[in-house]
Amino acid sequence: MGRFENKVAIVTAAASGIGLATARRLAAEGAILALCDIDGAKLEAATADLGHDPSRLLRASVDVRDKAAIADFIAAAEKAHGRLDVLINNAGAGRRGRVQDLSGDDWRHVMDVSLDSVFHASRAAMPHLVSSRGAIVNVASISGLAGDGGNAAYNAAKAAVINLTRAMAVDAGRDGVRVNAVAPGLTATPMTERMRAAPKVMEQYEDRIPLARTGSPEEIAAAICFLASDDASYVNGVCLPVDGGLTAWTGQPVWRPSRS
Repeated sequence: MGRFENKVAIVTAAASGIGLATARRLAAEGAILALCDIDGAKLEAATADLGHDPSRLLRASVDVRDKAAIADFIAAAEKAHGRLDVLINNAGAGRRGRVQDLSGDDWRHVMDVSLDSVFHASRAAMPHLVSSRGAIVNVASISGLAGDGGNAAYNAAKAAVINLTRAMAVDAGRDGVRVNAVAPGLTATPMTERMRAAPKVMEQYEDRIPLARTGSPEEIAAAICFLASDDASYVNGVCLPVDGGLTAWTGQPVWRPSRS
């Protein structure tokens, strides 16, 4: 498959999980990559298998909370590769707690990483994407579609990412830029490692997810790459749940009446 042959794609938070899986999928389909992560050493080690050709792979340590650093990275990517076709806003962070329990610093951290970085990266990339008639895919969450217990900041940030996606899709569509989002459910990433290590929690998840299993980063990456590709050329402003059917269910008990 060569859907991204010689197209230039940026992926944030690309050192692990969904970001790394997306980078690998894009590379396998011919993309020229610009990858960033707050942990530059981890990023370099994780993407060593993608090669070291500077004409096809740019890597940088970037704290997405720093809007100037994001803008500089995007400018460097465009300068190095000559164009920009795809932006994957993947960075996210959570801080558990109810509104009355969250500190102002915790709230600000979640918003800076999960929401504000999407705005700053998209703003910096948009002129280049207009030139190439490119695409943005934002990694939201099913936690942006409904509320969770003790997860107020993350719920708010991801819900805002979803509606920011819609707003950008409306604004940028006439410039030829498509903007979509994916909303992963439970996925086997470092962020969910502690949760997945709790047997009772996993039993409840498997009982609620119609496919009865955790998703893989590669499955989320496949959906991201679909939305970023020309296969989705008429898809704009969509938030695609990739959750094994979890959000398709009301959550009510499964009741099968007796036939006797």
